[in-house]
Amino acid sequence: MAFNSLLKEIEVDGKNYKYFDLTELNDARYDDLPISIKYLLESAVRYCDDFHVLKSDVETILDWESSQHNQQEIPFKPARVILQDFTGVPAVVDLAAMRDAVKTLGADPAKINPCCPVDLVIDHSVQVDHFGNLEALAKNQAIEFERNKERFNFLKWGAKAFRNLFIVPPGSGIVHQVNLEYLARIVFSDENGVLYPDSVVGTDSHTTMIDGSGALGWGVGGIEAEAVMLGQPISMVIPEVIGYRLTGKLPSLATSTDLVLTITKNLRELGVVGKFVEFFGPGVANLSIADRATVANMCPEYGATVGFFPVDARTLSYLAQTGRDSHTLKKIESYLKANKMFVDYSDESFAPKYTKVLELDLGTIEPCVSGPKRPHDRVDLKSLYTDFKSGLTAGISFKGYGIKEQSANKAIDITIGGKPCTLKHGSVVISAITSCTNTSNPSVMLGAGLVARKALALGLTVPPYVKTSLSPGSGVVTKYLEQSGLLSDLETLGYYIAGYGCMTCIGNSGPLDEEVVKAIEANDLVVAGVLSGNRNFEGRVHANVRANYLASPMLVVVYGLAGRVDIDLENEPIGQGTNGPVYFRDIWPTQEEISHFEESFVLPQFFREVYANIEKGSDEWQQLECPDVDLYPWDVSSTYIKKVPFFDGMGMEAPGQSSIKDAYALLNLGDSVTTDHISPAGSISRLSPAARFLTSKSIPTKDFNTYGSRRGNDEIMARGTFANIRLVNKLASKAGPKTTHVPSGEEVDVYDAADRYRAEGHSVIILAGKEYGCGSSRDWAAKGPFLQGVKAVIAESFERIHRSNLIGMGIVPLQFVNGQNADSLGLTGKEQFTIEIPEDVKPGATLTVNVSGGKEFKALCRFDTEVELTYYRHGGILQYMIRKLIAN
Repeated sequence: MAFNSLLKEIEVDGKNYKYFDLTELNDARYDDLPISIKYLLESAVRYCDDFHVLKSDVETILDWESSQHNQQEIPFKPARVILQDFTGVPAVVDLAAMRDAVKTLGADPAKINPCCPVDLVIDHSVQVDHFGNLEALAKNQAIEFERNKERFNFLKWGAKAFRNLFIVPPGSGIVHQVNLEYLARIVFSDENGVLYPDSVVGTDSHTTMIDGSGALGWGVGGIEAEAVMLGQPISMVIPEVIGYRLTGKLPSLATSTDLVLTITKNLRELGVVGKFVEFFGPGVANLSIADRATVANMCPEYGATVGFFPVDARTLSYLAQTGRDSHTLKKIESYLKANKMFVDYSDESFAPKYTKVLELDLGTIEPCVSGPKRPHDRVDLKSLYTDFKSGLTAGISFKGYGIKEQSANKAIDITIGGKPCTLKHGSVVISAITSCTNTSNPSVMLGAGLVARKALALGLTVPPYVKTSLSPGSGVVTKYLEQSGLLSDLETLGYYIAGYGCMTCIGNSGPLDEEVVKAIEANDLVVAGVLSGNRNFEGRVHANVRANYLASPMLVVVYGLAGRVDIDLENEPIGQGTNGPVYFRDIWPTQEEISHFEESFVLPQFFREVYANIEKGSDEWQQLECPDVDLYPWDVSSTYIKKVPFFDGMGMEAPGQSSIKDAYALLNLGDSVTTDHISPAGSISRLSPAARFLTSKSIPTKDFNTYGSRRGNDEIMARGTFANIRLVNKLASKAGPKTTHVPSGEEVDVYDAADRYRAEGHSVIILAGKEYGCGSSRDWAAKGPFLQGVKAVIAESFERIHRSNLIGMGIVPLQFVNGQNADSLGLTGKEQFTIEIPEDVKPGATLTVNVSGGKEFKALCRFDTEVELTYYRHGGILQYMIRKLIAN
């Protein structure tokens, strides 16, 4: 290795370790680097072999102050990979299919094996089928196993068949909370005793949550993660780093949720896509690691690659609290201090040279929520009722619903469980304490319990039409809520534990009461969900719930009690209690009350007890039997696990690249088309192409499960692509999963149109607006279009991970130039498009798109690096990896 001269020894408790001493570079630029850039530098130094990682790459990172402005490319090898099961199942399916492809090409299938630690947490499969009673947890977990036994069996096979793949069984918790509380190393030591910083990429965009603990992590596409598993460095443009200076303390009424929703709004306005954000300043010292993790978790919502909090003394205290031993803590502290990566936030002299600095006084944070359709649309709590009412009758937009004035006050009387009640626009029908964003934070979880306790004492109850649920991110939450006595208060209001997993936040909210659904559908009611999650895009939480607000767990309970979002919490009572009206101020706990409960009941022993047996899993998990073979025995009749067709007919020679001739537009889309629109995770409609396929395989409707759970079968995902009922496509007469088959003029399901184009020998492209592919980092949002024959996407801008995924599947990402878009260019989407791609195309080249009828326009080719172009020439990143591994 080129920098072996920097290898030094460090002693911890009489044990010797080695580490690369970056201070021995003797370069003044090192001291000015943001800590997150120092992590990238350390990786480059450690892996520098003048082949995969060059000395010039190390220089590029050292010279960050200049190179950040030049779009310079660097390689980065993260220490580990983390997966959840929605994205993990297709990743393991791909690896299994790659083994078959390697064998077909005459090489050793064992070449396909993870080279670094890979942790897969099964947390996305459990749904809120049962709720509001003590049996909900057991029943939901039983249904989870019944529905997903085949998937779980496949994953258990993967853990046996692949080296370095560790499975955390279902029922253990949410991936990012388990990562924070247990999996994070902060500082790694390899088999040779070399220490280095913990860094991780994950197939879930909220992998960034780990940045709150000082490990550097971010989300990548599943396809890119697979390449990392197989030893390929990530190719990335060296990022700008926005310094976010925090001062002061949160006021008594504000929570970490209010803080993150404010930060999300501020950073969205600045524009931080593709950038790192690094937090510093004395205010950070006043935030717990759970608070920092909340802010880091919502990094995808403000658009940055990471929201990073370097390690300080408070980080070490958290690690001790969560059960890490004293030797580990000393090792972390000694290593990070030796490399000047450990910070004291109260030290005013600590000020790396950031690209730009923002400032925020924590004392100015006010209670708020976010919604109703996007996570960065912050609304002051005191303004929510007017914001909802004005949006109700406003034109359809990110705030508006287009309800006619005469229908705005519609009230529908229904009976649920023998109890009469009334549904209106703004009625809260889902009240869910869910998602790693907040369930990892004891202060807001205990706060929610205290809200419940105070409400009960005053005689409040939750209306019968509100579906209540509690989905802790780990068993630790249950232990401290039980120990404090607050769990029984939450249960009395209906917030029984429904499962340990990413439930309502991912769309696994389960069914609503039939009377509620009938009233909503028959009267076009705009009802609401209030959840402590990080995503609220249309159609995500529940198909019938059009207004969804992100809020702290405490506010989830408040709005659950109120039963509506159009309530003036300052002046209107939440409800009638035993002795009269009860107001918001009557049930809101003080910071002192919450702190007392946190100090008394969030104990290290709980973390040790929960994680001591995490590998073991439930009895059902232990009873799963799987074949002990290297090549997976595919079952051709399976509707869950199927060998993907990506490598069919593949040879050792790269196919190169070719221009796209006379392609039709499959869809003509607007702004903020999310991966929920492209690759829905929720329930499978009985009227969809996927449902027709499942019915043809004799699968009853009750066993359809979700799109997310069936991502291991490409037949279903190809049919589920663009199947969101809220998809707005200019080639369709109304919102929904339809488009126009241009040659015939017929309006059909998107999949059926794609199937026709393929049968006719036509390529297809997609036209889109700004932020195409924003939302969860789903590889199926690229795999599905690939299977539908999409050759290129022309958009105004792309979400970072989705652009990478498109390239990984061999789809060309093109960007309109000079503020142009399909509308300004007069494109209807009914034309044919020819895109000339020259053999010597370079990253960032401007290409010409010729349109039938004699038009043409320019588009920026969004292959940003030579490596990305190489992937494209091979037909995709996985094909490139197969050829490379065989050649080696």
